[in-house]
Amino acid sequence: MAITFTMLFLGILLGFIGAGGSGFIIALLTVVFGVPIHTALGTSLAAMVFTTLSGAYSHYRQGNIDVKMGLAVGCFGAVTSFLGSGIAVWIPVDSLHWLTAGMLFLSAVMLLVRLFIVSRMEDKGAEPQRRLFMKAAFVGIVCGLLSGTFGIGSAPFIQLGLLAVLGLSVQKSVGTTMLVILPIALAGGIGYYFEGYFDMILLLQVLAGTMIGSYLGARFTNYVPLPVLKSAMVLTPIMAGFILLF
Repeated sequence: MAITFTMLFLGILLGFIGAGGSGFIIALLTVVFGVPIHTALGTSLAAMVFTTLSGAYSHYRQGNIDVKMGLAVGCFGAVTSFLGSGIAVWIPVDSLHWLTAGMLFLSAVMLLVRLFIVSRMEDKGAEPQRRLFMKAAFVGIVCGLLSGTFGIGSAPFIQLGLLAVLGLSVQKSVGTTMLVILPIALAGGIGYYFEGYFDMILLLQVLAGTMIGSYLGARFTNYVPLPVLKSAMVLTPIMAGFILLF
C-alpha cells in the first residue's frame, strides 16, 4: 500500500506538469522502497505502456499524430529497446544507478532545448520518402536503445528527433511521441520480463497510483502560469537523478 500511495502523489505531480515520470518512478522504487534497479527499470517501462495509451488516443483524435512516421520510429525503437534490456542486465548495479541518473540529467538538458529553442522551429515540409524513412530509423534506433537500457521514456529525445531531424511541427511532435513510446515501452518491458526482472504485483501497485494521480493532477494544469510548468518539467528529471545518486 505504501508504494501505491507514494505513486498516487507522484502521479498527481506528473499529471500536473504533463510528464511521463519514468525516471522518478525508478528513483523512488530503488531508493525509497529498495526495489532492485533492474526490476525498477522493467516495471517503469511496462507502466509507460498503460500511462501513454490514453494520451496517444487523445492526440490521435485531435489530429496531432503522424501515424506513419510514429509507427516507423516506434518499430525501429522497439527492436533496440528489446536489445537494450539485454544490455542493461550486464551493467553492474552501482554503475547502472549512475548511468540512469546521468541520462535523467541529460534528459533535463534536452527538455530545456526543446522548450526554449527547438519549439520555435517550423515544419520543414515534404521530403523524399526514402530519406524520411532513413531518418525515422535513426531516431527510433537511438531512442529505443536509450529507453531499453536505462528504463526511461526518452520523450525529450524522441520529440527533439521528430522536430529537428524529421521536421514535424511542435504539435505533431508532441502527439507522435506518445505513439512512438508505446512499442518502445512494450518491447523493453517484454525484454526485462524474459531477463527475469519483472514483478506483476509491483507493476499493478505503480499503475494504481500513477494513473489515478495523473488524472487528478491534470485537472490543475490550466491554473498554473506556463513558465512555472516549463520549470517544473525540467526540474522533475533533475530531482529524480539526484535521488538515484543517494
